[in-house]
Amino acid sequence: MSVSKDKYFSELYEDFLALNSEVEAIILSDHEGFIIAGEKRKNIDIELVSVLTAVVNPILERFRDEFAFKKYGSASFDTETHRLLFISVDENATLSFVVNTLASIDRLYPYAYFIAEKSAQIINADENDVIQIEIPNFEYALEKSEKLRHQIYQMRLDQGLSYRFKFVIVGDLRVGKTSIVRRFVDKKFSKDYRSTIGLNILSHIFEFLDNDIHINLWDIGAQKYFKRFRKTYYSGTQAAFIVFDLTNRESFNNIQTWYVELIDFIGGKDIPIVLVGNKKDLVDQRDITSEEGVSMAKYLSETGTSKISYIETSALTGENIDDAFNLISYFYIQISQEREEESLRNNLFTQINSILDKKKTLNICLITENPYWNPIFQILTELKYLGKVSKLKDEKDAKIYHYDNGLILRGYTFNTMNISNADAVFCIFDVRKKEHISIKWIEIIHDIVKEIETKKVVLCGMRVSDDSNWSVLLDEFYGLNINPYLEKQMISLLIFKIGIDYRLEIYEKLEVMFNNMIESLT
Repeated sequence: MSVSKDKYFSELYEDFLALNSEVEAIILSDHEGFIIAGEKRKNIDIELVSVLTAVVNPILERFRDEFAFKKYGSASFDTETHRLLFISVDENATLSFVVNTLASIDRLYPYAYFIAEKSAQIINADENDVIQIEIPNFEYALEKSEKLRHQIYQMRLDQGLSYRFKFVIVGDLRVGKTSIVRRFVDKKFSKDYRSTIGLNILSHIFEFLDNDIHINLWDIGAQKYFKRFRKTYYSGTQAAFIVFDLTNRESFNNIQTWYVELIDFIGGKDIPIVLVGNKKDLVDQRDITSEEGVSMAKYLSETGTSKISYIETSALTGENIDDAFNLISYFYIQISQEREEESLRNNLFTQINSILDKKKTLNICLITENPYWNPIFQILTELKYLGKVSKLKDEKDAKIYHYDNGLILRGYTFNTMNISNADAVFCIFDVRKKEHISIKWIEIIHDIVKEIETKKVVLCGMRVSDDSNWSVLLDEFYGLNINPYLEKQMISLLIFKIGIDYRLEIYEKLEVMFNNMIESLT
């Protein structure tokens, strides 16, 4: 590795440790476990990093095998002494974070993805490339999501999807709103200033973490006389920049006015907002400190309806411009997925209640091969308002949860499964990089179909990779000669594939499962 790359890695990781006191070490390693770069705190013994590295390597190997990371993916879990966070930088490198046990992983994720992106840039840089490695000051508050105690893996961002959103940029005159947009869209900067006349709309497509981001940028004029028209242009806004000039105290003081107008005109909706301090290049003329910017973002987050992040940019040099748009995209994707999943969760809750209105109990068996990866169990236990739960068994490969409304969730591995009295069975088979289904799986399906009671539901999900021959695998499953059992027992059997976007696929199949059960009760 060249001296310049060594310097980039050292500065980037040292700055990261300085900004995140809860992180004790950061290690970039290749697919064979060799360390490419890394930094640790001065008070951390080298033996600790050595031991953790030895622990990390086989874990990463297992994650790659079990979860088939593509370009981006992440995982986290706890040891007795630390929390470990992993970000897949690319096909050949992974970033590992050693964090103290009390740290918030959710808070670290935006930083971690930022560091991963910069690490990838350094790895792939040519000798004369200049890389901006300054870490923006993010200040935000993410709601904590409930996770199963034994759940060690969760994709943070779906891959290969397309997101579209309307995005407004507001702030005082001459703060550089249009310059920021032009630098991002056209990669140009004009020194000839002309204020936006009312409204400037631009569309732009860019890639962020393997997702296509389509944004419709509305650069809204700041003139006072134009305020009475702005409400119309704010309508439908899904994300926003509030821009101020780091050399202009008045523009900073007006941030709250812009924030109040924005929230008022969009009807108090919770949208991702980034506070942008522009003209970072004018160091000698600077009048607002980074600490003031962070404090303002924190104050607006605590007193308003939206979570605010803070970043400093230079439209003149382009510094942090792409990072600002990546940041707003990150939060938009997070909120979009949370809202979509919330709607799906509400549908499942309604279906469960509909079934329980007609019968006293609902007994569901959820079966996977890997005891640490049972996304069906995780999704159902995330449902709100199901009532009080008693955990009759909560072990690695067998879990039995009883809810006071009559719902019973039973999570098993193939080796421990027990489907007695089950109203429905939902199992997942991992067929990635396999040309044929195994004899063991055939026996498992036969056992389930023969043992489950009349008029019940069986779902079989096959987890596939891009190179899986789905039609061949599906034919093998349907060639199991189990139709006589299905017809005799009047069992509903659904076989489907599970790809990268597995959570939404599982939500969809759970809805099908519950609908079948509802129909059988009518």
